[in-house]
Amino acid sequence: MTATAERLSEEVARRIRTLIREQGLEAGMRLPAERELARRLGVSRNSLREAIAKLMSEGVLLSRHGGGTFVRWQHEAWSEQRIVQPLKTLLEDDPDYSFDILEARHAIEASTAWHAAQRATDADKEKIQLCFDATLVEDADLASQADVRFHLAIAEASHNVVLLQTMRGFFDLLQSSVKQSRQRMYQAPPVFKQLTGQHQAIMDAILAADAPRARDAMMAHLSFVHTTIRQFDEDQARRARITRLPDERHTQFSGEKDDHFRSQ
Repeated sequence: MTATAERLSEEVARRIRTLIREQGLEAGMRLPAERELARRLGVSRNSLREAIAKLMSEGVLLSRHGGGTFVRWQHEAWSEQRIVQPLKTLLEDDPDYSFDILEARHAIEASTAWHAAQRATDADKEKIQLCFDATLVEDADLASQADVRFHLAIAEASHNVVLLQTMRGFFDLLQSSVKQSRQRMYQAPPVFKQLTGQHQAIMDAILAADAPRARDAMMAHLSFVHTTIRQFDEDQARRARITRLPDERHTQFSGEKDDHFRSQ
C-alpha cells in the first residue's frame, strides 16, 4: 500500500469511527451494507474495504461471512487475557464447552439482574427498554442481535465492571456458536412468544427496582434458553444421523441378493 493509499485508509477508518459514535452504534450492531456505507462516506468500495480491514485488525469491527460487519465488544486488557483467550482455547478444542459458558451465565446474569434492579439510572432503564423493543422486530437476525444488547444493557445497569466485562467476553465467545440457535429461536413463533414474555418479566422487575424478582426472572429465562438450544442441537444431530442411514430400497435389494445367493 502506498503512503497516499495508507493515509486515505486511515482517514476512512477515522470517519467510520465517527459514524459509529454519531449513529450510536453499540457492540453487536451491524454497519450499513458496503454499498450504502461507501455512498454515505463518499469513498470507493476498495477504500472502504481497506479501512474496514484496518479497524478489524485493531479490534474495533468484526466481520461475519455472509452476515455483514459488526461493532465488536471492546474488552479491557485484563478481560481479554484472563477471560476470553483461555475460554477461546477451550472452545476451539471442544465446542461443547459452550454449554459450560451458558451454565456460568446463570450465576453471572442472576447477579447483573439483581444489581441492575438496585442501581439502574433513568438512562439505564431507557436503554433497557429500547433494547427490549428492538427484540420485537420480525427479522430473526436483527432480533437475535437485539437480544444480546438487551442482556448487555442489563449488565451495564449493574454498574459492576467485572460483571460487565465478563458478560461481554461470554457473548463474544458465544456469538458464532450460539448465533444460529438464537436465530432459530426467533424464527419459531411459540419460542419467540416465550422469549418476549421472559424479557418483559426481567425488564419489568428491574424497572420496579425489585431485585429478587429480577434475579428469579433472569434465572427462569436462562434455563429456558439453555434447554431450547440443547434441544435444537439434539434435533440437528438426530437429523444428521438419519441422513447417514443407508437407503431403504438399497438395503432391501441387497438383502434380496443375499437370499438369492444363499439359495444357490
